[in-house]
Amino acid sequence: MTQHANYSQVANSYRSVAVTTSPLAGIVMLYDGVIVELTRTIAAIQQKKLDQAVGHLEKATTILRGLCHNLDFARGGAFAERMRDTYVRLIMSALHSFGKPDVVTRLTKLIKAVTELRDAWADVRVQQAKAVARPR
Repeated sequence: MTQHANYSQVANSYRSVAVTTSPLAGIVMLYDGVIVELTRTIAAIQQKKLDQAVGHLEKATTILRGLCHNLDFARGGAFAERMRDTYVRLIMSALHSFGKPDVVTRLTKLIKAVTELRDAWADVRVQQAKAVARPR
């Protein structure tokens, strides 16, 4: 799959998520996608299926790039900048991990970091839902 096709696929995924879920739920789902793809990368590496591992790693980093490119710096300010820096570090760490002798350990740490981000956004989603549900 070409790079352009990947971006098109991600853009279509974002549109479909945006139509069917809340923005916070969509973010959580995208983090889930990153976690799944990094987990699949590890499994493929352990099975010595490097072509598959590269494909899964590419999908994970494509999702992270999509999250990064959809940040609203006008509204998000310094927070959006910190999120951009976080996404760039995650992407670079994932790409630099591949081919290293301790790739599984490195990717496992990345999964933990993404899981922490995912859980934080899930908590925000729950808190927002509680705030909306509270009678005024």
